[in-house]
Amino acid sequence: MAVTAAQVKELRERTGAGMMDCKKALQESGGDMDKAIEILRKKGIAKAAKKADRVASEGTIAVEVSPDYKCATIVEVNSETDFVAKNENFKTLVDTIKKHISESEIESVEELYKTTIDGATFEEFMKAEIAKIGENIVVRRFDRICVEGNGVVNGYLHMGGKIGVIVAAVCDKPQVCDAIKDLLKDIAMHIAAMNPKYLDESEIPAEVIEKEKEIAAAQLIKEGKPENIIEKIIPGKIKKFIEENTLLGQKFVKDDKKTVKQVLDEAAKAAGGEAKIVRFVRFELGEGIEKKQDDFAAEVAAQMK
Repeated sequence: MAVTAAQVKELRERTGAGMMDCKKALQESGGDMDKAIEILRKKGIAKAAKKADRVASEGTIAVEVSPDYKCATIVEVNSETDFVAKNENFKTLVDTIKKHISESEIESVEELYKTTIDGATFEEFMKAEIAKIGENIVVRRFDRICVEGNGVVNGYLHMGGKIGVIVAAVCDKPQVCDAIKDLLKDIAMHIAAMNPKYLDESEIPAEVIEKEKEIAAAQLIKEGKPENIIEKIIPGKIKKFIEENTLLGQKFVKDDKKTVKQVLDEAAKAAGGEAKIVRFVRFELGEGIEKKQDDFAAEVAAQMK
C-alpha cells in the first residue's frame, strides 16, 4: 500500500527510527501504526513505543486539592486557540469549572452539563461564557480521587497546565498521612515527568507481559543469541520493563538511587508507620485526541452541539 509522508513522520516521532525503516515498517504493516511500531521494536530499531498518539490541542489542565487533603480533582478544559487559553477570562472560567466539579458528586462530563451553577444549567452557563470569551470552550474530561479515614491526597500541575497529576495514599496511622503529605506532591511531580503506565506489577495485563517477551525474544534472535541463552535473558528484560513502567518500580526523580516505593516506605517508617499509594491520575493536554491539528476547532464545536 502507499505510505504517506505524514505517516512516516508520525512513526519517526514515536519511535526515533530512521525514515526508510519507518517507511518499510508501515508498508509491511499495511499502514497500521501500532503494528509498525512492533515491527521496528522486534528489529531492535525502536527502543520503545509511545502508547498514546499525542496531538497538540489548546486549553489547560487544572488541579484542585481540598484543604483537608482528602479529595483531589483534575480537569481538562479545551479551547480553540492558544491565545484564548492564555486569556485571564479563560483562566477564571477554568478555576470556576474546577471548583464546581470538586464540589459536585458527578462522574461524567454529561452529568456535569446537566448540573446547576449560578442559577442556570451548566450548559447554559458555558454558552454564556463562550459568548463572552468569543471562542468555543469544552470541558473534555475530569477525574476525582477521595479518601476516607487514614488516607491522603495531593496533586501537581506542570508547565502551566500542560500536565496535571493527582495521587492518593492510605496509611496505618493519621500521623503517617500527615508526614507524607508533601512527599505525595513530589511523587505527583515524578508521575508528571516519568509518565508511569501502571501503579505496580499487578496492574500490568498478562497480554502486555507476553507481548514484551515476544518482542524481547525477536530482538535477541536478531542479535544471534542461542535459544537456551534467550530463555535466561528474557526474565531480566521483563523485570526491567516492569521497573520502568510502574510507578512503584521507577527510580525516584529526586533520588535515582531509590525507587518510588522505597522513598515512600522510608518516609512512612520515619513517621512510625506504613503507607501505600492506591491510585493516581495523570492528564496531559490533548493526549489521545485522534485528529488532525487543524480539525480541533471542529471537534470542539461538535461537542458543544
